[in-house]
Amino acid sequence: MHQFASYITSFSLENDIVISNVVIPAYLVKLAILAVIAVIIHAAAIMVVLPLIEAFAKKTRTKIDETLAQRKVFRRAFHLLPATVISAGLPTILAGDTETFALISKALSLYYILIALAIFDALLNAAHDIYEMKKTSKKVGVTGAIQALKVIGLIVAIIMAISALAGKSPIYFISGLGAFTAILMLIFKDPILGLVAGVQLSAMDLVRKGDWIDIPKHNANGSVVDISLTTVTVRNWDMTFTAIPAYELVASSFKNWRGMSESGGRRIKRPILFSMNSIHFLAEADIERLRGIKILRPYIDEKLSDIENFNSQEFSDADMSICVNGRRLTNIGTFRAYCVAYLRSHPGINKGMNIMVRQLEPTEHGLPLEIYAFTSDVAWVAHEGVQSDIFDHLLAIAPEFGLVVYQRDLRN
Repeated sequence: MHQFASYITSFSLENDIVISNVVIPAYLVKLAILAVIAVIIHAAAIMVVLPLIEAFAKKTRTKIDETLAQRKVFRRAFHLLPATVISAGLPTILAGDTETFALISKALSLYYILIALAIFDALLNAAHDIYEMKKTSKKVGVTGAIQALKVIGLIVAIIMAISALAGKSPIYFISGLGAFTAILMLIFKDPILGLVAGVQLSAMDLVRKGDWIDIPKHNANGSVVDISLTTVTVRNWDMTFTAIPAYELVASSFKNWRGMSESGGRRIKRPILFSMNSIHFLAEADIERLRGIKILRPYIDEKLSDIENFNSQEFSDADMSICVNGRRLTNIGTFRAYCVAYLRSHPGINKGMNIMVRQLEPTEHGLPLEIYAFTSDVAWVAHEGVQSDIFDHLLAIAPEFGLVVYQRDLRN
């Protein structure tokens, strides 16, 4: 120990050091000292400088620097410091040892490539987080593009690493990739198709996270919870998950309900079947009774005036006791007018979208009267609630018009 202490106080870095008959070359001592200095600088940067940067990022108004800190961009960048210190001192220490210099230089090059790839990955993650904060992120997703850039960055890093180890230009290896293209496409067909499809989905804005999509081919019907480079994950309404290859969404058809969600209205399109035998003209007593319905009174008054004018001109000399002569109000037509008025007055219906009640082609089950409108709340539960309330009322009020809702008699 005394002998080692004496060497520490009197050794020259120009000469080798001997400790207990073990010869330690001077350049190794210099490299060790350089490595210690590099570690100290790195530790000081991580323990002193980095906290200051992160604290400053939290105080600024912009979220960009804070996101960069959260994604550890600065921390990963500081890992370049020790390699930079060693690279700066290496030519002086190993001026006469070209083999060791070349070996350590290659190791440093690999380290630089690895750290650069880590920084690039962190920057892409930060860019994705920053983009997600913007309103436009709801319209155009960039997850697929971000993952594609990560794959490209990894490929570039691998080529650079091989180039550094072989001591040849990266162009040499890039030019040689053409010979393996066919093999790569055969082996990595699905990832390549997924990569292209992922970029298309993002660029063409076909699918976003949160979209409700329906893909009968894959029994998928639910909300998109994740869009990766090769896979789109759908959480179905029964709370199961379906993973669908991204290229399937490009190659085949699917239904995206985003337009409905953004339109501010969700469609009601359902018929009520009425017995044909219950359809008839309204008698005077029926008309007077139905005039008592507030929302129906304007229609009846207008129709009666129109019918009276028409009949006085076209059927002035006809026997009006015969129902065929002249125009008359029918219970089904009046009920249809009531349905329209009721829908227009309903608070749950979007008044800015189509409201229509129409007759469909009669069938053996009766005459279908279809209700066509849009609820103002597009949420599934709220929509179904409004729809059910409307049909509850219409089914209950139909007998007031003398109409009989069709129901199959299972006894026959």
